[in-house]
Amino acid sequence: MSSRTGLRHLVLLGAGHAHVQVLHSLAQSHPADLRLTVIAPFPRQLYSGMVPGFVAGHYTLDQCVIPLDGLLSRCGARYFPTSGVAIDAAAKTVMLASGETVDYDWLSVNTGPVMDREKIDALMPGAREHALFVRPIEGFGQLWPQVAAMGRARPIHLAVVGAGAAGLELAMAAAHALTGPGHPEGSRVTLVTGGTQPAANYPPAVQRRVLAALRRLAITVLPDACIGVGPGEIRLASGARLACDAPLLAVGAQAPGWLASSGLALDAAGFLAVNAFQQSTSHPQVFAAGDVASRIDAPHPRSGVHAVRAGPALLANLRAALQGQPLTSYTPPGRTLNLLACGDRRAILAWGSLSFEGRWVWRWKDHIDRTFVARYAA
Repeated sequence: MSSRTGLRHLVLLGAGHAHVQVLHSLAQSHPADLRLTVIAPFPRQLYSGMVPGFVAGHYTLDQCVIPLDGLLSRCGARYFPTSGVAIDAAAKTVMLASGETVDYDWLSVNTGPVMDREKIDALMPGAREHALFVRPIEGFGQLWPQVAAMGRARPIHLAVVGAGAAGLELAMAAAHALTGPGHPEGSRVTLVTGGTQPAANYPPAVQRRVLAALRRLAITVLPDACIGVGPGEIRLASGARLACDAPLLAVGAQAPGWLASSGLALDAAGFLAVNAFQQSTSHPQVFAAGDVASRIDAPHPRSGVHAVRAGPALLANLRAALQGQPLTSYTPPGRTLNLLACGDRRAILAWGSLSFEGRWVWRWKDHIDRTFVARYAA
């Protein structure tokens, strides 16, 4: 499918948080000579910041969703409800899972975190068959109610593998939900950390608050690594076997495998290498934000690409590129605000070396999250 003469063709691959912000802006001001195509498997964006609240029972799934239909319509975008499976940077095309090929003049990639099931299954045999994956987040949103229903029918044991922010928040949310009204006594949650301290990438004060919250919710912390998943159990590096009804994998994201043959410059882990403009270091017509990208000029390459924070900068540089104007360097903030939900309508605030905790932090986080969704869902 070729570009129409006289129209610049911008393709947004993925509908992550940064692209939602781009669509919102284009819906308000759309260049007359721009043709827009959006490729995303779901016609809505499930806001990951609210998913722990959904698991805890504080939100319905619909309250966590940004519908794309209105944004797409107001942008005049052509929408392909499928995934991209390949990029040919030399030919400037994207191959879709449906078999179609879409060309582009400009491409922006914001596909969100990927949990490569083949790679994970190689490290944890049986995971693909027996574990519940947190990503794609839309799939998890559809499957979690089945786990919750099982917990209402009988006491269950949930094992959460992964002690990063996602694993911590989901473990605490699940513990709150499974021990709440309407659930029989006896359900429990175990956090399998992989051998590290929970919240190891946070300052010591935050780690102490996290450990206290885990104790308050009676979550067992197991400093061991999962090396396999079987029916009703996970196998640990120590040689032990942990019986569980539902193993939930909240391990780190991997780069999409299809990037390897794209011809785009990648970092050592296979993520799309971008510069300070969130622009491919090898192909200036390609931009990227979020978990798919890696800032090669940053001290920590996987930092500074958070899709929500990087969204406005991506939008500004896409508009500048389309108009032939100079791009603006995006400098990630030295300190970022982190809000960890603790399941029971409490939250922990971390900002640099400072930390606070309480119900007021939860109310603040709730306000931020609801405002973000309402702004783009309108």
